[in-house]
Amino acid sequence: MITSEERIAQSTTHIFKAVFPNTTNHYDTLFGGTAMHLMDEVAFITATRFSRQRVVTVSTDRIDFKKAIPAGTIIELIGKVYHVGHTSLKVHVEVYMEQMYSDDREKAISGNFVFVAVDEHKNPVPVAR
Repeated sequence: MITSEERIAQSTTHIFKAVFPNTTNHYDTLFGGTAMHLMDEVAFITATRFSRQRVVTVSTDRIDFKKAIPAGTIIELIGKVYHVGHTSLKVHVEVYMEQMYSDDREKAISGNFVFVAVDEHKNPVPVAR
């Protein structure tokens, strides 16, 4: 039987994206709504990989935008489960920005997402199997 720590490690999710002009705002930086969309997506994938059940986003604890992410950079989104409750789990997402043509890399955004496992009728069910 797999331990909770092993399941967390196996469900940690990494997604890379290029920041193209169609995802930026009038400051030529990644639009905050796009960043939140991508963060919720990686958090959802992480929660699903951990639980292997239907999950829905129920809240975000907070999202901190530390650095603007300019067009022409690469971002890495990393989702990791950090708390497991009875029917819910929490996923922490960090977004790192990399310059395309150098080794410069720094954390730009972080946030927490809460998911609930649900059955086919959208009723909460235990998240741990």
